[in-house]
Amino acid sequence: MSIDTITASQTDTHPLAPLSAAEITAFREVLLAEGMVTDATRFAYVSLVEPSKEVVAAYVPGAPVRRQVRALLLDLAERTTVWVDVDVTAETVLETRPIAPGTGQGPILDEDFERVDGICKADEHWVEAVRRRGITDLDQLRCVALSAGSFDYKDERDVRAARVLAFQLTHPTDSMWAHPVDGVVAHVDLTNQRVLRVVETDIDHVPDESGDYLDPDVRGPVRDSLKPLVIAQPEGVSFTLEDNVLTWENWSVRLGFNGREGLTLHRITFGDHGTERPIINRASIAEMVVPYGDPTPTHDWQNYFDVGEYQFGRLANSLELGCDCLGEITYVSATVADDHGNPREIKNAICIHEEDFGILWKHNDMFSGTSEVRRQRRLVISFFVTVGNYDYGFYWYLYLDGGIELEAKATGIVFTSGHPGGDYPYATELAPGLGAPVHQHLFSARLDMEVDGITNAVEEIDVVRVPMGEGNPVGNAFTRSIRRLRTESEAQREADASVGRTWAVVNTEKANRMGRRPAYVLFPTQSPLLLAADGASIRERASFATKALWVTRYDDEQLWASGELVNQHPGGAGLPTYAQEDRDIDGQDIVLWHTFGLTHFPRLEDWPIMPVDYAGFVLKPDGFFDRNPTLDLPAPAKHCDADPAETSSGCCGSDS
Repeated sequence: MSIDTITASQTDTHPLAPLSAAEITAFREVLLAEGMVTDATRFAYVSLVEPSKEVVAAYVPGAPVRRQVRALLLDLAERTTVWVDVDVTAETVLETRPIAPGTGQGPILDEDFERVDGICKADEHWVEAVRRRGITDLDQLRCVALSAGSFDYKDERDVRAARVLAFQLTHPTDSMWAHPVDGVVAHVDLTNQRVLRVVETDIDHVPDESGDYLDPDVRGPVRDSLKPLVIAQPEGVSFTLEDNVLTWENWSVRLGFNGREGLTLHRITFGDHGTERPIINRASIAEMVVPYGDPTPTHDWQNYFDVGEYQFGRLANSLELGCDCLGEITYVSATVADDHGNPREIKNAICIHEEDFGILWKHNDMFSGTSEVRRQRRLVISFFVTVGNYDYGFYWYLYLDGGIELEAKATGIVFTSGHPGGDYPYATELAPGLGAPVHQHLFSARLDMEVDGITNAVEEIDVVRVPMGEGNPVGNAFTRSIRRLRTESEAQREADASVGRTWAVVNTEKANRMGRRPAYVLFPTQSPLLLAADGASIRERASFATKALWVTRYDDEQLWASGELVNQHPGGAGLPTYAQEDRDIDGQDIVLWHTFGLTHFPRLEDWPIMPVDYAGFVLKPDGFFDRNPTLDLPAPAKHCDADPAETSSGCCGSDS
C-alpha cells in the first residue's frame, strides 16, 4: 500500500486547469482594488469560467491563457447580491450583474450555522418552545441552518432565509442526530438576523437513547475475526498523472475541480489503434436534491439542493489512505475559495487507483481444447463530501472494454425527527421515540457528449414483443424499436424497465466497419423520479428530477440543472428554461442530463450510522469499436493451485 499526493494545477496552465490558490488570491485582489470587497462581503460562489470548446481545441502548450473567474458576491451590510466576472490574467473586472428580486438568493454560508444559533437562542418564543420540551440548558442545543425553500411567505421574498431545527448534545462523543428537538422549527431572516415565526406541533419529547456508534455500550466489543486484506501492485500503478491529465491503458481524461460541483472530468477519450477518439467532453454532477416526505409543518419544507444551496465541492473530505481508498493510491489535492474569497486547500480531495473487477471474458472450448480467461480491471476516480448528516461518495469508473460508470454512495446518518408513535406512514421509528422521515436522493449528471465528435444524436431504444402469427409462427420472436429524439421537447423522457429502455448517443456522420453509426448507450437507473405531488413547490424547483433524461443543445452557459441561483428560487430555472427554445438536437453538439438516485424508507439497520447505499448509471460502447477492444490483453498471472507441469492454458490461458 502506498500513497502519492499532488496538488491540482501545480504546473498546468491549460485553459481547463482548476483555479490555483494564486489565481483565487489575484481575483480577490482585483476586487479589493476596485472597492468591491469590505468586511461585509461574502464570496458565495467562486469558479473558473471555462473557455469555449474552440479555445480549448486551439490551445498550444506554453501559450498564454486568459483566465476568467466568476463569483457571486453578497454584501451583508448593503443587502445586495451581484455576479462579477474578472479577467485575472489582465487583472480587470469584466462585468457585474445584480440579482433581480425574486430570482433566488446566494447559498448557505459557513457562518450561517453559527449565526442562527445566536438568533434562535435570543428569541423568547423559540426559547419557550424548546423549554416546553424539557430543555433547560441551551448550551446543549445545536441549531442547524437549513435551506428554506420557496413557499411564498411575503416576509421571506427579499431576504436570505433559513429554517432552523435544533438537536441536543449532552456529551461530546454522542451523536446529536439521536436527540432531535422536534415539534418546533424557527423561520429565520438571516438578512435582518431575527426569527420571523416559530412553528410548533404536538411532538414534545426528545429521544434520549444514545446514538454514539463508537460507544462500546452501543456497538458491543470490536470483532477480531477479520484477517488482513492487502492489495499490492509490486511494479507500481498502470496509470500516469501529469498536469491534471490522467492516462490509463487506452483512456485519457483531464481532471477538474470547483467549489460547487466538486470533481469534474474533461476530454474523456479512448485510444483505438492509434486514434484518440472522444467520448465525453465534460462530465459532472450538476445538481442533487433531497426531498423529504413528512407532511408535518416542522418537516414539510425539507428539500435540500446540496450542489446549488450548499456547494458540495467546498464540503469535500480530505481522504485517508487505507480508510477511504485501499491499494496503490494517488491523491490530488484541490483548492477552493472560502466565504471571504481566500483560497483553502482540501488535501487529498480526489482519490485515484486501480481495482480488479473479476472476469472480463472467458471461454473453455471443448472442441479446440483451449481455455482462456482475461480479467477486468477498472480505473477509479473518486471524491467524498459531507453535507450535514449525510456523506456522499462519487466514483467514476473507466473499464478496459470501454465502459464508463458513475456510482454514487450514500452513507452517514439519516436525518432524524421525533416519532409520533404507531404506524406513522411518513417516518420509520429507529429507536424509542426517534424517527427518520422518508425521503429521496436525486442526482443530475450532466454529460456533454462527443461520441467521435460533436455531431451527435440520441436514439431511444425499447425492446418489443412480436405477436404470434405470420413471420413468428411459434411466438418466440422479439426485437426492438429505435426512435430518434429530434428536439429538446421530444427528449424529456422517463426510464421504463418493462421495455428495458436505453438511450444511444450516436455519431451522425461516421460509420463503423459494418456501416452503422458508432454509439455509446446510456443504461439508466430504474428508480422512482421525484415523488412529490403535482403543484408542490419542490416540483417547480427541482424540475430536472421529474424526468430521467433531458437532452439539450450545447451552450457553455447552461451548466446547472436547477439554474444558477437555487436557494429560495421559486422554480422553473435550469433545464425547463434551457429546453424551452425546443432546439434541434439531431446531429448537433448536445448535452445529456440523467436523473438517478435513491428512494429511502429508512430501516432499523440504517441506525445509528447508515451502511452505504448505491445509485448510478453505466455508459457502454455499441458499435463504437469494430470488435472487442480487449483482445490484446495478456493472460493473468497464475494464482491458482495448478500443477506446475501443466501448460500455460491449464489455469488462466496463454498470452500468445
